[in-house]
Amino acid sequence: MKIKNIFLYVVLIAVLSCTSNYAQQKKAQNPVIFADVPDLSIIRVNDTYYMSSTTMHMNPGLPIMKSKDLINWELLTYVYETLEDSDDRLNLNNGKNDYGRGSWASSLRYHNGIYYVSTFSGTTGKTYIFSTKDIEKGSWKRIVLNESYHDHSIFFDDDGSVYMVWGAGKLQIIELNSDLLAVKKETKRVLIENASAPAGNNIMLQSEGSQLFKVKGKYYLFNITWPKEGMRTVVIHKADNLSGPWEGKVGLQDLGVAQGGLIDTPDGKWFSYLFRDFGGVGRIPYFVPVQWENGWPILGENGKVPQYLDLPVSKGLIPGIVSSDDFSRKKGDRELPLVWQWNHNPDNSSWSVKERKGYLRLRTASVTNTLTQAKNTLTQRTFGPECSASVLLEVSKMKEGDFAGLSLLQKEFGLLAVKVENGSKKMVMLDAVKGNQREVESVSLLQDKVYFKVVCDFKDKTDTGRFFYSLDGKKWTSIGNPIKMPYTIPHFMGYRFGLFNYAVKELGGYVDFDYFHLEDQAQE
Repeated sequence: MKIKNIFLYVVLIAVLSCTSNYAQQKKAQNPVIFADVPDLSIIRVNDTYYMSSTTMHMNPGLPIMKSKDLINWELLTYVYETLEDSDDRLNLNNGKNDYGRGSWASSLRYHNGIYYVSTFSGTTGKTYIFSTKDIEKGSWKRIVLNESYHDHSIFFDDDGSVYMVWGAGKLQIIELNSDLLAVKKETKRVLIENASAPAGNNIMLQSEGSQLFKVKGKYYLFNITWPKEGMRTVVIHKADNLSGPWEGKVGLQDLGVAQGGLIDTPDGKWFSYLFRDFGGVGRIPYFVPVQWENGWPILGENGKVPQYLDLPVSKGLIPGIVSSDDFSRKKGDRELPLVWQWNHNPDNSSWSVKERKGYLRLRTASVTNTLTQAKNTLTQRTFGPECSASVLLEVSKMKEGDFAGLSLLQKEFGLLAVKVENGSKKMVMLDAVKGNQREVESVSLLQDKVYFKVVCDFKDKTDTGRFFYSLDGKKWTSIGNPIKMPYTIPHFMGYRFGLFNYAVKELGGYVDFDYFHLEDQAQE
């Protein structure tokens, strides 16, 4: 009898476990997006969510994404094609570049039927405000303020006043004209003298990343700070009036998940959207549930970031944020789908998907000896926990000294290329440990078509990339060495897949990419 009871107990536990696992499979998981989508700003308009993010030196820039459930996001548009076009740094001219700058954290808002998104630039020292009545199909009006308001938040108050909050450590506020064309300089004042104080006195990164909200008549200001020997931390301040007094507290201190704000769902749930530094893949979005207690938003579950969320399950990154491309275009298609961004400003005279139907043609657009100064490197995000990308490359029209292929782009990049040297072609694998480029291995190439593949492993911050080639698209051969993929501040971005072609000696050559294929696993 006892044995029978024990058997039934074991069966019950197994059934409950299976039921629990099935229920969890029907829920969203953190990270919400396992790819570099930092500095999130999210709004909800009726039953639709919109999100902006940072892509810095990539163009087109300031992406807007759309979701119906907070989990499954798709790229909707970009706010600008190029931020500015008259600066050598933005154009990769004269040995200059703009890595880690461009445009930074944005603020996305909706007010009186108009969508606003703003950003600031460490390159130009200016702040840019864009607006449109149709965020999905409309064009964007552009306003330029001749001052860079660091990590600012635009805020429309109930009385019609418009403000901007910005700064690091000492947070400031200024009022804007109702048309947002200018600031009222006389209104500039300190909002919070030391916004990092709730996290202690030993601070490595002062509070920044301001996002200001108003919920049930009270003001809530979210910031990120970083105590020394600690982790990135959410700090929240609350006030009954913008003029203060402000009361602050630590909102979340777990896994280094921080910087973001608040969003609610149509059925009354609340979440905080944040991001986490996760090595070479970049800064990846996390959501945590929010409960309200005594007028405060309480983030997480018992102060922790949960693995599962009471939101619909993710359908994956493909094709919402990244996607394969066979470069075939129908009438009315974008020449390049939104998943693609150029590294710095492109030279639009040196690429085409029309010259040869079904192919991306990259002409050499710069004479350089390194990938990081090569114009017209076309990129997509890498993503976790594993991913791979492969291309078919035709190289018959390369010139002496040309260098073309598939890369993993960051400061410590790795690449696999066809190189023309002394009239012959060879495949070369390069890496750039500490930014110092070196050739690791080369193999002669005696044909005009070649297949390249790169495989990435981001599980538990493994952060490795490996390169392979094939002469027939079936049998793959490893080349060179695995590269480590550290997240470096000079580039301030997760690793990117990159298609490139640059000249070491003279312009005039070109290559054709037949396709770019992505897999969400480390296929070799």
